[in-house]
Amino acid sequence: MGSGIVQVAAQAGFQVLFVEADDELVKRGLMRLHETLEGLVKRGKIEARDRDAAVGRIAGTTRLEDLKSSDLVVEAMTENQALKNETFAKLDRICPPTTVLASNTSSCNVTAMAAATKRPGQVLGLHFFNPVPLMKLVEVVRALTTSDETYQTLFAFTQSLGKEPITAPDKPGFIVNRLLVPYLLDAIRCYERGLGTIEDIDKGMKLGCGYPMGPLTLLDFVGLDTTYYIANIMFDEYKDPMFAAPPLLKRMVLAGKLGRKSGEGFYKY
Repeated sequence: MGSGIVQVAAQAGFQVLFVEADDELVKRGLMRLHETLEGLVKRGKIEARDRDAAVGRIAGTTRLEDLKSSDLVVEAMTENQALKNETFAKLDRICPPTTVLASNTSSCNVTAMAAATKRPGQVLGLHFFNPVPLMKLVEVVRALTTSDETYQTLFAFTQSLGKEPITAPDKPGFIVNRLLVPYLLDAIRCYERGLGTIEDIDKGMKLGCGYPMGPLTLLDFVGLDTTYYIANIMFDEYKDPMFAAPPLLKRMVLAGKLGRKSGEGFYKY
């Protein structure tokens, strides 16, 4: 997700500095971005000069302190509320008072991140969708404390990236995952209960409802661990059984069968 956000921002003309955990990840990130942009040139999607210009706008670092002159910081870490709150508190100390802090979270509490700072009016959610360069939607999530100016500025920013923003409330799941996650969890329950095979459940939803991929294929693409974390956050908030993670999902995560990222989920890759 972070790599995709870097790419679309650089292609839109913004100078981008990304932060990774170590030098090797920075090197790999730069290499992956270059390969992705080179692939766009080979497929005739962009000109070579546009690739070179985008590459020239991207740099990487391992130090949060290097973000001290940024106008906007977009966090794209794992779905861990405590870690996000801690990171926003650090960014608040590092960045100048005018900097806007945004989270790419899909389920965490944006108001809690804002409360960890001394600039709650300049904190909000920017939930991109995967893969970022292809998916047009961005959920602009207003925390209870987000100012009108911050909201309007970031709404316009997403449009400048060529995206289609919608406004979402700061409630777990926002709009899209609030509707999507119960569907995915119910697909797992149906498979657990013998409603159909993995292939037939997916084929049924693709051909019967016109979805581009079936729910179990989508789970593998999103990551079963990510879905499990989101489900737990939503269940903790709403206490509604439809958000409870099915036993099979929990056991697959414990077994390391996370989907495409691990080579096996509901399907083998």
